[in-house]
Amino acid sequence: MKWRFTAVLMIVALLVVLVQDIPLSNQLRVVERDRIVTSLERDAFVLAGRSEESLEANTSTDHAVITDLARQYRAAGGARVVITDSAGIALVTSDDDRSAVGSSYLSRPEIAKAITGQIATGERYSDTLQEQLLYVSVPVFGGAKIHGAVRLTYPAQFVTDSLNRRLFTLWLVALTTVLLAGIVGLVLSTTITRTLKRLKETTEHLAEGRLHVRADETMGAPELRSLSRSFNIMAERLDALLEQQRTFASNASHQLRTPLTALRLRLESARALIETDPQGAAGRLLSAETEADRLGGIIEGLLLLSRTESSSAPVEPVDLDEIARERVEHWRPLARESGVALEVEAHSSRPVLAVPTAAEQIIDNFIDNALTVSSPGGSIMVRVLDDRRWTTVHVLDEGPGMPPEETERAFERFWRGSADGAGHGLGLAIVAQLASASGATVRLTNRPEGGLDASARFVNDR
Repeated sequence: MKWRFTAVLMIVALLVVLVQDIPLSNQLRVVERDRIVTSLERDAFVLAGRSEESLEANTSTDHAVITDLARQYRAAGGARVVITDSAGIALVTSDDDRSAVGSSYLSRPEIAKAITGQIATGERYSDTLQEQLLYVSVPVFGGAKIHGAVRLTYPAQFVTDSLNRRLFTLWLVALTTVLLAGIVGLVLSTTITRTLKRLKETTEHLAEGRLHVRADETMGAPELRSLSRSFNIMAERLDALLEQQRTFASNASHQLRTPLTALRLRLESARALIETDPQGAAGRLLSAETEADRLGGIIEGLLLLSRTESSSAPVEPVDLDEIARERVEHWRPLARESGVALEVEAHSSRPVLAVPTAAEQIIDNFIDNALTVSSPGGSIMVRVLDDRRWTTVHVLDEGPGMPPEETERAFERFWRGSADGAGHGLGLAIVAQLASASGATVRLTNRPEGGLDASARFVNDR
């Protein structure tokens, strides 16, 4: 991935450079040629201006002056200079070889054109010099009269070399751009792949059972940091689920051991008495049925608690008033049989947030526990109170209450406060788990007038 990413980035940079630099190179070629031609035209007119008096006087002394001028120009890095009279006869050349002086240049089209008063520029092949020439030829005016012509010539290769030097710089910059793109791509891809490699190693460690490993959330691009955070959330959730599974298995094996042992002992005792004491054997079987019922209750509570812990159902608005009235109506016949008055006070009109059936199960558990500790003639009040942000349901009984230290532990699984060992110790643990899933809180407090206040506070739906 690292090298592929780098190669793709370099290819993209190369394409951008080519799309930009190829037209730019062509434009640069035209601009450079025009620059040299313009420079030659300027120099030719300067030389023509200085040659005017010499050509007009047409003396050898004057010719020597412009000859020195032409050679100085050539020596300074200028073009080859030829100055002719109005008949096209060479009077001055910048070359050391004076053999060209006195020769006719009318056969050169640029000289013939300049003598007519026109400026001539262009390229042509020189049979004399055996090379391609870039030329500029201008007339030498003296008022309205033409005294001659000045021609400057450069080898065309000079233009090509000058252009190549500029293009070399341009393409060197282009190559540097592509290389820098490759370096940047390599650095970026290395950073990304390093983070992905570490995340892969962390995933492998997690798959091997090392659930404590976590991804580094501080390295890499924002997207990779977000991926690491999501991975850590998943790892923590997985660790929690496995811990719940281990806890469930441990609690189940611990809690089921006692009723299973008691059930086995009672069955063995009943088998031993079935021939000698049938009535005693029947009593043992009845006790075995009681233990079997207790065993079934524990198993049902464990399964319900496990489902509650693993549930990820979203919260939804529910009418706590309506639920409270409905549950009171459900329990009222049983309360009446026990001689306990069960009433409800619910006046809140604001819905609360809870997972499905959580409010019903919490109220059922509270009422069930209240009926267990209530004496005939007592009363239980289910009250719903709204304080804008929260809505709290209270189940108030008139039982013996609980020691303060026990109200803190009552929601622990398998904890039973009563000395006789009644119950399975799972009801309030299920209540606590349902409340946690709903974003609610539960608590037990002793009432000043006696009895217990079991309450669940839900968040109001805004």
